[in-house]
Amino acid sequence: MSSIMKLSLFSILFLSFISLSYHSEAYDRLRNYQRLQLTNAVGPESFAFDCNGEGPYTGVSDGRILKWDGANRGWKVFAVTLQHRREVCDGSNDPSKEHICGRPLGLKFNKKTCDLYIADAYFGLLVVGRNGGVANQLATSAGGVPFRFTNALDIDEKTGVVYFTDSSIWYQRWEFLMAIITGDKTGRLMKYDPCSKEVTVLQNGIAFANGVALSKDNSFVLVAETTTLRILRFWLQGPKAQTSEVFAQLPGNPDNIKRNANGEFWVALNSGGGKLQNSTLSNLKAEGTIWTLESQSLLDDVAALKLDENGKFLEVLKSNNGGRTLESISEVEENDGILWIGSVVMPYAVAYKV
Repeated sequence: MSSIMKLSLFSILFLSFISLSYHSEAYDRLRNYQRLQLTNAVGPESFAFDCNGEGPYTGVSDGRILKWDGANRGWKVFAVTLQHRREVCDGSNDPSKEHICGRPLGLKFNKKTCDLYIADAYFGLLVVGRNGGVANQLATSAGGVPFRFTNALDIDEKTGVVYFTDSSIWYQRWEFLMAIITGDKTGRLMKYDPCSKEVTVLQNGIAFANGVALSKDNSFVLVAETTTLRILRFWLQGPKAQTSEVFAQLPGNPDNIKRNANGEFWVALNSGGGKLQNSTLSNLKAEGTIWTLESQSLLDDVAALKLDENGKFLEVLKSNNGGRTLESISEVEENDGILWIGSVVMPYAVAYKV
């Protein structure tokens, strides 16, 4: 089947799903969300909850990891990615300082050790203990190739193995538009073994490798391929072990992926304020892929999708809800009856009680 026919069929199926969900409570659920304002920082990209269920914790633009300590206390500093950084970095939202201050993106606690693992865009894979402080660097390269844009991670809670992505071997985070415009396909999916302290490359050649999420039974790991608008599934166990396949084709650019307690996956769709969307569409058209006008309009409207373990669409979140707009969504994390919604550019996190 040609790419045109595949995308046309996908558009029909997805639009049918939208028409069924449009008037549902689920589709409009974020009408009354709560904003949790940050102080002197922006970009709560990702969330994590510790081994006591406290949090969320999130990384922000100046390299700090913050912990939400409740409505009365707000956000407090838990960890930093670099020592002796305060005068230069605290409160910074300057992309030109990111390589100095760090930019923590993916976060996840190992629930057995209570250590927090951090995918920092510039400093690689880091870890910090349960009491916080300055993070320690674990890995900065794989197979002799340095990380350029460490992005997202997830942890196998049985083995402690960390699965993470490097979006490009050429472009750093501040150059992300170049990675998209050039059609760069050098992203990698990797794993870090805390026992051997070795990094293994599982898959090369991923177009802007982004979000990562393990299945509930740890039989496969999902990785977002942002510029192809799809999710890949890399099998870890079973007859397809060590092979990859397309898990889902999406109506927008996938960012982070987070699994909920039911084994379902929330996928944030992030257009980068339109920049990501326009560049992606140009690349797809150059490759001979044709999108319908309806499917292009969906790129502006869908903030996130919930998928089951087979890639079936279960729920849609709109970016505009009752006049309140969610911009540049990077993650949706479902935890204990609350949806936590992050953004790499906004000065607040969003919380909505399910």
